[in-house]
Amino acid sequence: MARRPPQPAALGEAALHVLLALADGPRHGYAIMQTVAAESGGGVRLGPTTLYRTLRTLHEAGLVAEVPHDDPGDDARRRYYDITDDGRAAAREQLRRLQRLIDTARAKPRLHPDPA
Repeated sequence: MARRPPQPAALGEAALHVLLALADGPRHGYAIMQTVAAESGGGVRLGPTTLYRTLRTLHEAGLVAEVPHDDPGDDARRRYYDITDDGRAAAREQLRRLQRLIDTARAKPRLHPDPA
């Protein structure tokens, strides 16, 4: 029986940022932290505890996998992670849910400043 990705609401901000960072390919933990900071314009900074707790949760849910790496110039102790097919599906669903929320907010004129 195929594992089902968690419901989109189950993906918190850190989890979605990690999945987005891995969407371009496998990365080790520090590279994930750097990518998240860069892609969020510095607005999101994952500390090591948050990152590795999030990776463990995503791994247990089958949304990321630890993958081998063979870069001889890299530290052999580094662990690399990649997004799985279920992870891609969960990220896409979460992004669709967020887009619907943004579309709803844009349709609320009282949320927007009066045009000058």
